[in-house]
Amino acid sequence: MTPSEEACIAQRPTPTALTVAGSDPSGGAGIQADLKTFHQLGVYGTSAITLVTVQNTRRVSRVQLIPADLVREQIESVFEDIPPKAVKTGALGSAEIIQAVSAALEQLGRGCALVVDPVMVSKHGTALIAADAQAVLRKRLLPLATLVTPNLPEAEELTGLRVNSLEGMREAALRIRDLGCRAVLVKGGHLPDEIGAVDVLLVDGQFHEFPGSRINTRHTHGTGCTYSAAITALLAKEMSIPDAVGKAKCFVFNAIQTAPGLGAGAGPVNHWAGLDQPL
Repeated sequence: MTPSEEACIAQRPTPTALTVAGSDPSGGAGIQADLKTFHQLGVYGTSAITLVTVQNTRRVSRVQLIPADLVREQIESVFEDIPPKAVKTGALGSAEIIQAVSAALEQLGRGCALVVDPVMVSKHGTALIAADAQAVLRKRLLPLATLVTPNLPEAEELTGLRVNSLEGMREAALRIRDLGCRAVLVKGGHLPDEIGAVDVLLVDGQFHEFPGSRINTRHTHGTGCTYSAAITALLAKEMSIPDAVGKAKCFVFNAIQTAPGLGAGAGPVNHWAGLDQPL
C-alpha cells in the first residue's frame, strides 16, 4: 500500500454500529446475526451481550440473563473507545436489563440512531423477555428510539390491538409512535397470504408501504434480527429511514431466498446476501 493510499484510508471515517442483544450459539440470530449483517453491509460492528441462550435450529433449551450492571458496563466501554453511529437492541430479557440499557443510552447515545427490535419470543416459541419488562420497555426504551421494528405478534403485545391487516398495522404504528419514538416499522411477515409480506413504516407523520413476495421455506431463523441489523447498518451510513428500510428489506429477501439450508429445523438465512435482489 502506498503512502497516499494509507492517508486516504486514514481520512475516511469508518461507520460503526453497536448491537445490544442476546447470543445464539447456532449463529442464525441475535448478536451473531447482527455482527454478520453489519460486516456484510460495510459497517464495523461492536456488541453488548444481554443474555446467553442454548439453542440450535430445532430448539431453545436454556436462557441465562447477564447481570444488568455488566450489560451497562459493556455499552459504556464501547462508547468510551469506539462510539457508534447507530445502535440496535434485540432480546433484553428483564426489566433490570432494560433499565440499565436505557440509562446508558440516555447518557451516552445522544446523536446516535437507535433501532429497537422488541424481541419477545424466539422462533421456537421461547419467551425472551419477562412479562413485567414490557412496561419498562414502553416507558423507558421506546421513547429513546429512532425506529421501533415489531412484527405482528409484537405489535399486538405493545398495543393490545388485533393486527392482521394493513389498516390494523397502521393503527398499531400510530399507537406505538405515541409512546415517544420517532418512527415505527410494523413487519407483515405474519399477514394472511392474500395480502402478502407487506411492511408498514410510519415516519415523520407519513406512511410508507414496502410490499414483498412470500418465500415458501422453513429457513427463516434470525430474519427479524437480520432485518433490524441491516437497517441499523444503513442508518450508521447516514441513509434516510425510508431508504434504509427499503434497502434492508431487499437484503433480507435475498438472505431468505438464498438461505444455505443448514440444520434440521428452522435454519439461518444467508448473511452473505446482497442489497439489490428484486422483491
